[in-house]
Amino acid sequence: MTIKVLVVDDSALMRSLLGKMIEADPELSLVGLAADAYEAKDLVNQFRPDVITLDIEMPKVDGLTFLDRLMKARPTAVVMISSLTEQGADATFNALALGAVDFIPKPKLDSPQGIHDYQDLILDKIKSAAKAKLIKPQKFVEPVRPVSSKRPVLANTTLTQHLVAIGASTGGTEAILYVLQHLPAAMPPIVITQHMPAGFTRTFAERLNRLSRITVKEAEHGERLLPSYAYVAPGDHHLEIIKVGGSYKVKLTQDEKVSGHRPSVDVMFNALAQCAAPNISAMILTGMGKDGAEGMVALHQKGVTTFAQDEQSCVVFGMPREAIKCRAVDYVVELSQMPSKLINHLSSL
Repeated sequence: MTIKVLVVDDSALMRSLLGKMIEADPELSLVGLAADAYEAKDLVNQFRPDVITLDIEMPKVDGLTFLDRLMKARPTAVVMISSLTEQGADATFNALALGAVDFIPKPKLDSPQGIHDYQDLILDKIKSAAKAKLIKPQKFVEPVRPVSSKRPVLANTTLTQHLVAIGASTGGTEAILYVLQHLPAAMPPIVITQHMPAGFTRTFAERLNRLSRITVKEAEHGERLLPSYAYVAPGDHHLEIIKVGGSYKVKLTQDEKVSGHRPSVDVMFNALAQCAAPNISAMILTGMGKDGAEGMVALHQKGVTTFAQDEQSCVVFGMPREAIKCRAVDYVVELSQMPSKLINHLSSL
């Protein structure tokens, strides 16, 4: 059965471009093109699409307002089409918080190769979204309350000598936020690879920083990792960690994509496997594909304690499933239990 797709975009050029791309794929069926939210509402009710591509910036009713109404009335897998601006990035993460499955930047229309690459990417995103589990949006608030005194207090040696690594893809922005929001400020350094294009990772890091107790920033080449900080791999760069003396440092590269990704979770995990691996905890969260599984095998063989998000709480149970199939996972954990499981493990060291 083909995947029914509705395109919602106020640009006639974008509607035509996306429509032709979708119609050219035998696995997809284009059910309609909508120029605004009112047309989209009628087409949603008429055709009940499996996936909607939705422009954030639209007249009359903007994409976020339409998305919010849609997820309350008829939850549907949505891929947001976002502009590469700071405002566009902010809106994108608001959309993901409202329940959108994924997003993709608007294409560069002045390059035939750029359009060809975009076609491959958008079609993959649509097919992934069709398989995604729609998770009820959670309301996130500023972490104003102090961490409970009942929570285990980590030893200073754990804070200074240990490292936590997190990898994720589809659905990962909200899963990572959930984990960080439920961790205390006193944590070992955390390194994060989330599949995300350049232009969005800085805004992602700023959002995580605003909504968690840990200080979160986009990783910079050569900087030393510090306790109580989390470092997000910049878009279009692999994040590797090297050990220099008694410290961990960031190494950013633009080497070839791995499993179609840069940043790649495998690159981060494999680099970590080369440096004092037993002092590392690794976590793989929701995501499409197999990126991270090979690297988690390397970490597990070095004695690293590994965690994977369970199928029930994943938006897409791809990357965790592959790591589990490789027998590289010590603990399969529901997302709501992941922070406490990690803290309890670290407190036992």
